[in-house]
Amino acid sequence: MGPRHERAAMKTLVWRVVLGLLGLSGVLLGTGAAYQSLASRRDLRMHPAPGRMIDIGGYRLHLDCTGSGSPTVVFDSGLSDDSIAWYKVQPEVAKQTRACSYDRAGLGWSDPSPRPRTSKVVAEELHTLLHNANIQGPYILVGHSLGGMNVRMFASLYPSESAGIVMVDAASPGQYKRLPAWVQPYNAKFLRKLGYFYDTVPFGWPRISGWCDRWPAEIRDARRTTECRLQPWLTHMAEYRAFDVSSTQVLEAKPIGNIPLAVLSRAPGKDPGPPDVAWGQLQEELASLSSRSSHVVVAGSTHMIQEDHPEAVVQAISNEIKELR
Repeated sequence: MGPRHERAAMKTLVWRVVLGLLGLSGVLLGTGAAYQSLASRRDLRMHPAPGRMIDIGGYRLHLDCTGSGSPTVVFDSGLSDDSIAWYKVQPEVAKQTRACSYDRAGLGWSDPSPRPRTSKVVAEELHTLLHNANIQGPYILVGHSLGGMNVRMFASLYPSESAGIVMVDAASPGQYKRLPAWVQPYNAKFLRKLGYFYDTVPFGWPRISGWCDRWPAEIRDARRTTECRLQPWLTHMAEYRAFDVSSTQVLEAKPIGNIPLAVLSRAPGKDPGPPDVAWGQLQEELASLSSRSSHVVVAGSTHMIQEDHPEAVVQAISNEIKELR
């Protein structure tokens, strides 16, 4: 066999290997996609929404209310989170009054929404949800992280129904532009995380790798049901990309006036750096939004105060309930 024939044979072999690898990849991706689809449907069948699915105009939102009494406490979760975030807080609040957590459209058990994922839209959808579910005010609005901006918008749009606000390490309008520049790589890392799940969830990789079972035992099944599907990650990205628009909406909304406001913020580390200082200043600004406000720095807490120190959140809510009654 001459050199020309050897090169041709080698070229043919390389193409066969490439085609074989492509075929194998296709089989693996197809198998992963089938596994993801079946597992997602199984999770939803075995772990349905604990609350009610309420139609708000062609799509449904999940609302889970427990306890009884007035005022009604309404919980809104942070970016990339859903109603499960309040699993340590809601049962305690429900011992005192009616407590309602819900999933924003496209998150948790809720249907996706055709509308933009801005704070103004979210507040309007929440208002429609509560009224369609016949959950009358007044409301104490509790918002964590991005949920803090959402409940602030709600109070601005519907002041007569808003009796109090509790912000739990809440987001501040324009915060990504106001925090130190070297924090930006962390934002880029967050976007890469969203992109990773956007790319891999459809093919079942988070399930296969065990990521979907990393939560505490008491919420593991529910978290796997709500987190290990593509739709929540699409919504996470949409909410993140709408943050600047949401910031503008919140800043242009009516002031909340003298509504009772409790601001809870995480404590800085042992050696506070520029991000800790800047975040603390933003939290102080939030506390200045109302003439009837308090600001508590929760020692030993991360951004997830409602999980690290749920008693601090419950106490802040209890204080507002007592004041209103």
